[in-house]
Amino acid sequence: MRLHFFGVLFLTFSVLHSQDNYPQDVFRSPMDIPLVLAGTFGELRSNHFHAGIDIKTQRRQGLPIYGIADGTVTRIKISHWGYGKALYVAHPNGFTSVYAHLQKFSPEIEAYIKKVQYKKQSYQVEVFPDYGELEIKKNDVIAYSGNTGGSSGPHLHFEIRSSVTEKPTNPLLYGYDVRDATNPTLVGLFGYPLSKGAQINGSAGKLQLNFTKQKDGTFLADEVTANGTIGFGFNGFDRQDLAANKNGVYAVTQRVNGKVYSEYDFETFSFGETRYINTLIDYEHFGKFKQRIQKCFKDVTNKLNIYNTLYLDGKIPVQEGLDYKVELEISDIKGNKTLVVIPVKGKKEALKKPLEEAKTPNYVFANKPATFDLGGAKVYFPRGTFYNNFYIDLKNGKDTVTIHNPTVAAHRNFTLTFDATKYDPIVQKQLFIARIDEKGKLRHVRTYKRDTNFTARTRTLGTYTLGRDTVPPTITPKNFRPKDWLSNYRYLSLSIADDLSGIKTYDAYLNGEWILMEYEPKTNTITYNFDDKIADKTQCDLKVVVTDNVGNSTTFEQTFFRK
Repeated sequence: MRLHFFGVLFLTFSVLHSQDNYPQDVFRSPMDIPLVLAGTFGELRSNHFHAGIDIKTQRRQGLPIYGIADGTVTRIKISHWGYGKALYVAHPNGFTSVYAHLQKFSPEIEAYIKKVQYKKQSYQVEVFPDYGELEIKKNDVIAYSGNTGGSSGPHLHFEIRSSVTEKPTNPLLYGYDVRDATNPTLVGLFGYPLSKGAQINGSAGKLQLNFTKQKDGTFLADEVTANGTIGFGFNGFDRQDLAANKNGVYAVTQRVNGKVYSEYDFETFSFGETRYINTLIDYEHFGKFKQRIQKCFKDVTNKLNIYNTLYLDGKIPVQEGLDYKVELEISDIKGNKTLVVIPVKGKKEALKKPLEEAKTPNYVFANKPATFDLGGAKVYFPRGTFYNNFYIDLKNGKDTVTIHNPTVAAHRNFTLTFDATKYDPIVQKQLFIARIDEKGKLRHVRTYKRDTNFTARTRTLGTYTLGRDTVPPTITPKNFRPKDWLSNYRYLSLSIADDLSGIKTYDAYLNGEWILMEYEPKTNTITYNFDDKIADKTQCDLKVVVTDNVGNSTTFEQTFFRK
């Protein structure tokens, strides 16, 4: 087969998967730099799997991004968070490529989207150009790398999706070469008694297992005694050769006495299923320790279709007097493997650690709706809010309500309603629903007001209150002063901030005309590019209006000059 060079070497490799469905000599690299990854496909994230790969951009912004093949732009989305500035390109072979966290687009696409932004007078827009309206060619520069949206550092988020199903697929299946000769790292190993009366090492609850590295590079766990149906899980990560990032693994296989009991990989997944990641991981452990244990068995509530093989849902029925050899094989996409062997002896021991279940006066059923009156507030859980039935801890403080704790995952939004009758009407206008984080800081939750009822919909359990914001936002110029001559300036920059409820809207006007300010909430900065639009006047009167989430507003006005 031919090898192509586009600044980056393309190689065909197929270690763990047949690549008949993944063209190997069609797509070029989206960048002309070596592919070094800060994140892998399927990586475990909060409430979702990572849908692409994160390509490091050498800590820089503004590097050119190339169209990986001929195609047409089908979607452009600009948002403060999430993907930031994102571009979607459909290709004739049935795939769509996605480029996110961009600094800016190519001149043609930039002109197209700015026309939309000025028409809607909004920085945040989403448009779906007609097919063929914005065509690109392979090797065209279509954008420049950036750090917009929810990005925590400069990089390119890159995806390849099916244009028909919109399911993302692992970009590394298409022949992109990433140097990786490093085995995945095993951090922790855990055993789970799953049936009534089951136990591991005399414990009826989850147990962390000890393991040691062998001379051949495999890992051997200390022998465990067990009885009843049990399961195993692990905490681990993968590293590529040129980066220290702790990325996600690609595939996991569990064998019992040589028979595959469970096998899954991150070839693809459905966006509609991605929140079921909370059933793949031990969510209670994550809520307590912020560590994600992947369970090698499938819960009854797990609706993920990432499994290639399942026998007994990956659960192991252990009989007294029998011995079992359990093997967990953790692989990356290049075929590097880490193997851990767990010897299991079927033996019923005296229970040293019984299963403890915290009981409260309130109980919720996963398949039934429930409403609870907490005095100053009410909470409504629709059917299917939770994955499992459990005793829920509900508390009513002086000005707060506590809805259990973050060790339980909510699959759907529940509704929280506060009654603000006791507050003066003037005060009511300044109130909003807030979640109190672990540091005691108020976090604004989108609040809907109707008469004296304040309502929010959320998936996050924890402590909530009615916050009051009386202080309007601040606006401070960053790169200019009153009456300055800015003839040689390329842009205007201002800092906007709000101390409590957060920024809701911002608008800027130059000589009475609305101008586009790009907002970067990570740095509290809004920026205007003089190349966009400016009145043909030497004296320029700038007006900026910023409003927070309860309606407090600040207006900033200043004059500068240009030739």
